[in-house]
Amino acid sequence: MSSYKIVSGSTQQVRDTEDFLKALNSLPYLTDHLILTRAPGRLDVMGGIADYSGSLVLQLPIADAAHVALQKNADKTLRLVSLSTSETEAPRTLEMSLAEFSTAAGPIEYQEARQRFAAQPEQHWAAYVAGAFLVLMRAQHATFATGATIVIRSNVPEGKGVSSSAALEVATMQAVVAAFGIEVSPQELAVLCQKVENLVAGAPCGLMDQMTSSCGEAGHLLELLCQPSDLKGTLALPDDIQVWGVDSGIRHSVGGSDYGTVRTAAFMGYRMIAALAGLPVSIASAEKVLVDDSRWNGYLANITPEEFARDYAEHLPKRVSGRDFLQRYSGITDPVTAVRPEIEYPVSQATQHPILEHHRVHSFARIIRNWQGPTGGPELGELMFASHESYSSCGLGSAGTDLLVNLVRELSDEGLYGARITGGGSGGTVAIIGRRGADAAISKVVERYREQTNYRPLVISGSSPGAGIFGHLILQRV
Repeated sequence: MSSYKIVSGSTQQVRDTEDFLKALNSLPYLTDHLILTRAPGRLDVMGGIADYSGSLVLQLPIADAAHVALQKNADKTLRLVSLSTSETEAPRTLEMSLAEFSTAAGPIEYQEARQRFAAQPEQHWAAYVAGAFLVLMRAQHATFATGATIVIRSNVPEGKGVSSSAALEVATMQAVVAAFGIEVSPQELAVLCQKVENLVAGAPCGLMDQMTSSCGEAGHLLELLCQPSDLKGTLALPDDIQVWGVDSGIRHSVGGSDYGTVRTAAFMGYRMIAALAGLPVSIASAEKVLVDDSRWNGYLANITPEEFARDYAEHLPKRVSGRDFLQRYSGITDPVTAVRPEIEYPVSQATQHPILEHHRVHSFARIIRNWQGPTGGPELGELMFASHESYSSCGLGSAGTDLLVNLVRELSDEGLYGARITGGGSGGTVAIIGRRGADAAISKVVERYREQTNYRPLVISGSSPGAGIFGHLILQRV
């Protein structure tokens, strides 16, 4: 049987890439020339849902990753194949013409593509892949004379809050731009991938997931100021610190109603604060407003905790219906969510969270940057615990993630410093920080959680480079 050899690029000794290469050898519908890319998931160490409010975030690219192999086709057909990591599960496939994304006047609108994939839920996964072509057509004015066969395999756990969707988007976009000669930087690529998720897949995520998957560095926390994408650099984890992710077993979805409700509530709070501050407002479109804001540059995170407590906190309602809000304020500044009249929104806590979280993340980064040894561990842990409590107050907690965080508290004398729910919340994964080598304590967390829930959690550990560092491989059959 023939196999593929690398004629350009390097696996950088990443073992899962070697495994993917072996899987490609057995696929008869792939021929000679392939582009191979890799993009990791991420563990949200600090910042989380404050990203859409302009917070600083700290994100770790994890060892698990998505791989994509792309072969250009002679016709304008997209053939998508998503390989399962289980030998007993059949691949998911989709075939479509690139002509579906075009009209005589140019590329179709994002809304039309979003509706196309939403209409067939069993094919919605393909929006994260095929969407790369439409985004490049609209945002980069790219044209595609040929289609592509795209083979995907991802080891990033789905629904765990570790950005399986971002890894898929970034690996796909990296393969497409490499194959079709489109020049974009790793940061630009992340922004394009966010458009895929927001505008084609229809999930209202911030930018931190795609930026970490594209620009992350192994063993380092990506430091991103989300205003909207100011990449500050990376912070090396101290040698005596280790980070783990422990899966609660409760499925997380960034497109779920809880995340969307809290996100919308934060923008409602910002709109109310703008009114209290007397900032000029104009109506951009139905349920969308523009705030003339040179004071905070449009971001809640730029309001200091002291300013918020002094001038605004007492004026924000704990909860308000969307109907009452719209009657008074017309809409919000968020480009990807809208206020729904029938929903009650937790405005005060959703507004407070990113303001305080931004402050906590800066403190966390400062401790890492000026590391003084193990005495800094408990300080990091308390910041994580405070972040977790704030998440829960927003309504984004869950019994499972609360239990995991409490188990970490109980094992603080065994080298575990702190923990918090990650990503969009409402389940998913808990990030844990502790003394390097405290794996026995993590095993105790896992066992005690299993005893109390009858679910043995997955432990996520290790780190790997982002897609920008990995680059792309060119493969040929031999």
